[in-house]
Amino acid sequence: MKPQIYALMTAIAWGVGGYFEKKGMHLGKLSPQLGITIRTLVAFVILAAVSFPQWKTLAQADSKALLYMIIGGGVVAGAVGMFCFYAAIKGDSLSRVMPIAFTAPLFGALLGIIFGGEPVTVRVISGILLTVGGIALLTAG
Repeated sequence: MKPQIYALMTAIAWGVGGYFEKKGMHLGKLSPQLGITIRTLVAFVILAAVSFPQWKTLAQADSKALLYMIIGGGVVAGAVGMFCFYAAIKGDSLSRVMPIAFTAPLFGALLGIIFGGEPVTVRVISGILLTVGGIALLTAG
């Protein structure tokens, strides 16, 4: 499957998931921390089972690769990012929170350009500007 299809499926899953997570936190009067814990536990069980055949490759990864995964995925995107997202959806409407929260591609693209040596093209700059414009339009007063 093409990466763009996976990216679109990611956006759909996170948008739909955000709706149900917000609804669940409000109905259950749950804190963002507990919401994240439930989400992470369920995801962990499913992903542990699905990734089981690849566990043997973990020994091949060097410590630098694992450190990137632990800090980037576990701490920054996982714990900090999810806590901030849950606190945001608990406190405001999805139509205001989701466009801001999903500026992640913008930051990813900028990091890829600045640190990853990815090319800067008119198309990339136009996409970034359109993204920022759309977010401003959706979230402004």
